[in-house]
Amino acid sequence: MALGVRLLLLLALWTLVVPARSLREAGDGGCYAFSRPVILQGLTDNSRFRDLCSRQRLLALFGDSVVRLSTANTYSYQKVDLPFQEYVEQMLHPQDPFSMGNDTLYFFGDNNFTEWASLFRHYSPPPFSLLGTIPAYSFGIAGAGSGVPFHWHGPGFSEVIYGRKRWFLYPPAKTPEFHPNKTTLAWLRDTYPALALSARPLECTIHAGEVLYFPDRWWHATLNLDTSVFISTFLS
Repeated sequence: MALGVRLLLLLALWTLVVPARSLREAGDGGCYAFSRPVILQGLTDNSRFRDLCSRQRLLALFGDSVVRLSTANTYSYQKVDLPFQEYVEQMLHPQDPFSMGNDTLYFFGDNNFTEWASLFRHYSPPPFSLLGTIPAYSFGIAGAGSGVPFHWHGPGFSEVIYGRKRWFLYPPAKTPEFHPNKTTLAWLRDTYPALALSARPLECTIHAGEVLYFPDRWWHATLNLDTSVFISTFLS
């Protein structure tokens, strides 16, 4: 069976499973948005930014720009620089389900904000911030089945511009079972099915135009269900 067919079959079968613990069903009173992840809708109008993020427009504007790719493992040690057009045309393909994280390159986070300023100035982030901090953006484009395995950092927001992104989240006190050099797709195939319901993470799928708020120090892993364009706003 061809790699692309295997990947699409795996994603299709998995997305039919109704998660035991869904963010859309969770509740936490009035403090929910501060202490737990939450999906936000209709906060801002990023239709202009979305138009500029089409494949055709991005290649026309930034095809010759050099972008920095990171490996798709927990610590992202390796960095590789190459023209954006080369990344889009040669590397933006479905994830190999059997590749290791350090063999998988991913465009997210290492953005040249001076060079890409003409794009980012059209983005309207969620209208929330932390006192005494300056939000930082991370822009990304990745193929179906790609993602970043479990890690944690400060609080922020993640918005999908094109595609869909699946999230798996654990609170700070509950360290997930994972291998830092295995991709999220490998974790989903090898580890997730054996987890007891009580050990499974909070889960959600973020669609284009939706925003996920992730709290401080929450463990999370991501999986792009389609070729996706996304941007995160880090609050600290």
